[in-house]
Amino acid sequence: MIPVGELRNFATEPNPQFRVLKPWWDVFTEYLCITMLMIGVFGCTLQLTQEKISCLPSHFSSPTPEAIDCSHIRSYGENETWEHTLVKPVSPIVREVFGRNNNLDIHQYVFVNHYCYERAVHWYGKYFPYLVVIHTIIFMVVSSFWFKFPGTSSKIELFVTILGKCFNSPWTTRALNEVSEERSEEKLVTLRRNTMSKPSAALEEDMVGVLRSSSVRSNSEKKPPESQSSASVLDRKEGEQAKALFEMVKKFKTHVEQADLLYVMYVLQTSFKVFQVVLIIIYSAVLVPNIEIVVRCLVPPELTGFDIYCCNHNKAHLFSKLAYCYICFVGVYGCMCVYTLYWLLHRSLKEYSFEQVRLETGVDDIPDMKNDFAFLLHLSDQYDALYAKRFAIFLSEVSEYRLRQVNLNHEWTAKKLRARLARNPNDRMELHLFMLPGLPDTAYELPEVESLKLELLSNVTISSGIVKLTALQELALVHCSIKVQLAAVTYLKERLKVLHLSFESAEQVPLWMYNLQNLEELHLSGLLINEVSRNPALESLRDLKALRVLTIRSNLNKIPTSVGDVALQLRKLCIYNECAKIAAFSSLKKLTNLDSLELMGCMLERIPSAVFSLVNLQELDLKDNKLTTVEEILSLQHCRRLVTLRLWYNSISYIPEHISKLQFLETFNVSWNKLQKLPFRLFLCTKLKYLDVSHNQITSLPSQVGILQGLQFFSAAFNSLEVLPEELFSCKKLKTLVLGNNRLITVSPRISNLTMLVRLELKGNRLDSLPDEIGDCPSLTVSGLVIEDNLVDLLPPHVQTKLRSS
Repeated sequence: MIPVGELRNFATEPNPQFRVLKPWWDVFTEYLCITMLMIGVFGCTLQLTQEKISCLPSHFSSPTPEAIDCSHIRSYGENETWEHTLVKPVSPIVREVFGRNNNLDIHQYVFVNHYCYERAVHWYGKYFPYLVVIHTIIFMVVSSFWFKFPGTSSKIELFVTILGKCFNSPWTTRALNEVSEERSEEKLVTLRRNTMSKPSAALEEDMVGVLRSSSVRSNSEKKPPESQSSASVLDRKEGEQAKALFEMVKKFKTHVEQADLLYVMYVLQTSFKVFQVVLIIIYSAVLVPNIEIVVRCLVPPELTGFDIYCCNHNKAHLFSKLAYCYICFVGVYGCMCVYTLYWLLHRSLKEYSFEQVRLETGVDDIPDMKNDFAFLLHLSDQYDALYAKRFAIFLSEVSEYRLRQVNLNHEWTAKKLRARLARNPNDRMELHLFMLPGLPDTAYELPEVESLKLELLSNVTISSGIVKLTALQELALVHCSIKVQLAAVTYLKERLKVLHLSFESAEQVPLWMYNLQNLEELHLSGLLINEVSRNPALESLRDLKALRVLTIRSNLNKIPTSVGDVALQLRKLCIYNECAKIAAFSSLKKLTNLDSLELMGCMLERIPSAVFSLVNLQELDLKDNKLTTVEEILSLQHCRRLVTLRLWYNSISYIPEHISKLQFLETFNVSWNKLQKLPFRLFLCTKLKYLDVSHNQITSLPSQVGILQGLQFFSAAFNSLEVLPEELFSCKKLKTLVLGNNRLITVSPRISNLTMLVRLELKGNRLDSLPDEIGDCPSLTVSGLVIEDNLVDLLPPHVQTKLRSS
């Protein structure tokens, strides 16, 4: 015998976790299947263990067998099982016969029993229990088919696994508790705001109700973190598990939400069950009356001498009752299947809304689901709606961010972050975080931080905790997707002095940047060109009332008009245009108070005329352009305060004579050009302190170089100089003299006149020796002398001693 439990396990789902996808009607029909299976197994057992039929010969015979209807058996007592009336002949011929006696009577009766069972009993009466078992197994197989089908079973198994883990995850409990606490506090705050407009009696009642629900939680928040219950604090392992769950939910959502295979499979198997129910009820209702207790059997008379036997079907009465009972169960099963189809087709099961969950939990960013994902959630709701509510936590980006913060705080403790503090080029104590999944809250526990640099961080949210960084003055955001809470914006508006932003498109420039009223330096790096209008997409800067320095590294085609919004206070403007040509400079004319202007990589062929109207300009840097001539340099005399002019990394072939008009020039850098000579009028700029003409093609220096008595730095390296004018050594204030990589053969002994010289570079020339007078430069040491090693060794010992001891 096969236990019923084995058959049930064979036909139904093996994973007990699948019960979350079995609504009440599936559970009910499963028990109906078990009952029907028991009916079938009971009938089969009777068929196999008990005598099926018992036959007795009729002592009457007739050429018309229909006349012999075993009436003596049917009519005895109240035999009401015979339901068919035979048509008798008008004048039947009936005679009595006698059986043939032999020694095989028992064998003859056994043979007749089997013969008549196979020939006389209706097939439905013989195979009814087997049909019940077969139909019930088909019901069970069809009901659990989607749990076995390869295209659906993997999705279902993954869903119930994720659903169970989400339901039992400690993070789910903590997230729901935090939301509950926040909502309780919101209610309390709202009530307190309304206290001014309510009478004292009503106020007292409201306060009692709210405080009873929120006082415990509010008090717990006032306690230090270490006093919180361990149930609300995730350890590192639990945090990593919750993080993995978020990734699993994302991948499962992408995998399942695009198709409706599960929904279609469930509809098809339900439709098949309805069809099977209709088929069973129809043919069973027709065939059940054929289960008769007394049947007439015709046997060849050569075997026993009798040709008509009256047989009793021993289990016909029981089978008839079981059949009607089975039909009733199938009818109830069919009603459940019809209800299931109504539920499937009447409701929109391909869409699932978390609106109620959003209202209950206060987590507003939980997205609605569709297709198979929605259908699975509808099924789980029929089991227990709490599953979907707890599962929704792992669909929320806000919840994922909170978990990320918990994990970050575990990994990046305040002690670990303090070890990363270092001084930046601006001499501020800087915390530099690189490629983290977010900003740890522990960073707010370092009040000594003056500069915060976040590079390649994803999903950064600057919370109100930034108010703890009381020394913060500088913020750098390098390719970070960032959100700033309102309280943090308010704090940054008051305290932030320097802001560095690196981005990929103008849409990534945060709007809160335009409200930093105390910002003094703004450094922008990224594409600012609007793809539609091809104009710089930089909004108004009028609220940046303290802005002094503006740096833009982009691909501009003109100076942004919004720069004019800060014309009165802006002191320094730097444009690094990455080799894109700027055609319009009209906005520069408004910057009348500008002290420093840098136009680098702007593909300039001439000095823009707008520059000449900047009467307060002190520094002009035109690095890395396409300048070939600077005839416009005469107009720079209108910039009477200009002291620094840098024209390096261009293609300038000569310097015009009227360079001498720049009487106040102190720094002039014309390195990395194509100069072959220097005009003597250049050295009439008597206030020059810094002169760099390196990396050109200069073959000689004018003797007028001696006029520059205030010169402190002079570089003519990487040229073709063969001889140095003696007048050069009259510049007694020279501190740095760079003459490397030329063709010099000798150095004048007058070098001893340079008493303030601290650095001398002569490496890469054709010198055979150095003058002994080099030791008379009191400030020059071996470390400040850049020459070939052998030249130092050729100096007299006392000169070497002076250089080493200076």
